[in-house]
Amino acid sequence: MTLAVKALTFDTGGTILDWHRGITAALAATGARRGVTADWAAITNNYRRRALRGMTKQVNPAFNIDGVHRRVLDELAAEHGWSSFTEEDRVGIQRAWHALDAWPDFVPALGRLRRKHVVASFTILSTELIVDVSRRNGFAWDAVVSCEMIGSYKTNPEAYTTCAKWLGYRPDEILMVACHNFDLLAAQKVGYRTAFVRRPDEWGAAGPPDPTPDPGLDLVVDGFAQLADALGC
Repeated sequence: MTLAVKALTFDTGGTILDWHRGITAALAATGARRGVTADWAAITNNYRRRALRGMTKQVNPAFNIDGVHRRVLDELAAEHGWSSFTEEDRVGIQRAWHALDAWPDFVPALGRLRRKHVVASFTILSTELIVDVSRRNGFAWDAVVSCEMIGSYKTNPEAYTTCAKWLGYRPDEILMVACHNFDLLAAQKVGYRTAFVRRPDEWGAAGPPDPTPDPGLDLVVDGFAQLADALGC
């Protein structure tokens, strides 16, 4: 299927970045230094779930995802009794979100996609975080649209309509790319076209909470190379 779209907007936190591996490693390394053992993979998934709940659908919050990451980390430390985790330890874990690696199939496909389409990161991540991970991984975006800039966070309709307006396209000229149904269905409601990219390892061995694409989505692919193929790039 070839979709007649002019721009692609990418969810970035889970669709592009391997947060589970990076944050599990950061927690485990801190635990090893402080003599703390735990199911770090399960804790990382809980960390991610709680951070998403704290950030999605916000309107003009006095915080961004960096603040949420630190707050949730402090909550987890209190709940699990990590009193040995110092301030330096906690800052290091929170900053690990800024040093995540991309899924290896993304950057090669991004170069292909960008030859034919405008490509933008459209994310609940903070502006600082997306700049840091983009520089680390060599992401060549045409634009970065953080919900922090808009003041309204996904899955609020205003986030999607504002992103489209800022990019200068009608929603139906934009393909929202994500590995989560909730993001794609919210974009679809305001007129975006939609592409589900499977990321089976996003949540580690536990598997993603919504691995089955909604049947109403426009396109379903197993990876970014397949997305580029499907769009004729």
